[in-house]
Amino acid sequence: MIKNSVLKGVFLVGLGATSYGMLATFVKIAYGEGFTTPEVTIAQFVYGITGMLLINLFQKAKKGNEVVKASKKNITQLMLAGTSLGMTSIFYYLAVKYIPVSIAIVLLMQTVWMGVLFEMILEKKRPSNQKIISVVIVLIGTALATNLIQSKVELDWRGIVLGLLSAASFTTTMFTANRVATHVSSAQRSLYMLLGGAIIVFGFAIATQTTPFNFQIFMKWGIILALFGTIIPPLLFNAGFPLTGIGLGSIVSALELPVSVLMAYFLLNENVNLIQWIGIVLIILAIVIMNVNFKKRT
Repeated sequence: MIKNSVLKGVFLVGLGATSYGMLATFVKIAYGEGFTTPEVTIAQFVYGITGMLLINLFQKAKKGNEVVKASKKNITQLMLAGTSLGMTSIFYYLAVKYIPVSIAIVLLMQTVWMGVLFEMILEKKRPSNQKIISVVIVLIGTALATNLIQSKVELDWRGIVLGLLSAASFTTTMFTANRVATHVSSAQRSLYMLLGGAIIVFGFAIATQTTPFNFQIFMKWGIILALFGTIIPPLLFNAGFPLTGIGLGSIVSALELPVSVLMAYFLLNENVNLIQWIGIVLIILAIVIMNVNFKKRT
């Protein structure tokens, strides 16, 4: 039974990571059709919030009083935590305007070393040698995966900065999501975090959208972006991580990286050479090293 539940967790987390890995490619295609970053993010969050509202209503109807209601304090905390979710979407989607999707996802995966740094600052203690080794491998892998060594084409610095900002805000989201109102159902937590993110997204849209809003985005890409970005991944992660544990779950969620690169390769015809694939494998290896308990095995 235990093995079956772990396998189920691996499947759920893997499916969630695969879903999230497809997202940037769809965004890039939407850009190719003339849609803007504010249009893409607003459509995603509007449908995402609608979907989460329906899921919460379904849970309430099914379980009744068993569902733990979030207090006003919980709602405020979750919405504040969700602001970083909104910033992640904005920074990441802006990044793919300037750099290839295969590079943007590698920059987003810098959450590995940023998480270690974040943890060190918050807990005020030196990270373990295991984590330090993982960080070094991630940095080497990043240099290879972004093709910094052989590339003759200069990457747009705006895309690199935005990609790193998306990683920083995503790291903040991960830390707050695992610490804020954990007793509340995952559907409620996702809803209130999305509402917090929506405030940032709508503010960004008001400040930057210079052309009339193209409502065709809701018909063409809104539902797809919401499903693969704000509905499926959080639900599957919240269901899968308790079964796999954080360590194994983090390793499986690294599937997001190769899936995103493969999607960009096949659908966007982005060139990914052998050195870049070696870099991607090194980043995944670093995630494995960081999360495997070697002491327990020995």
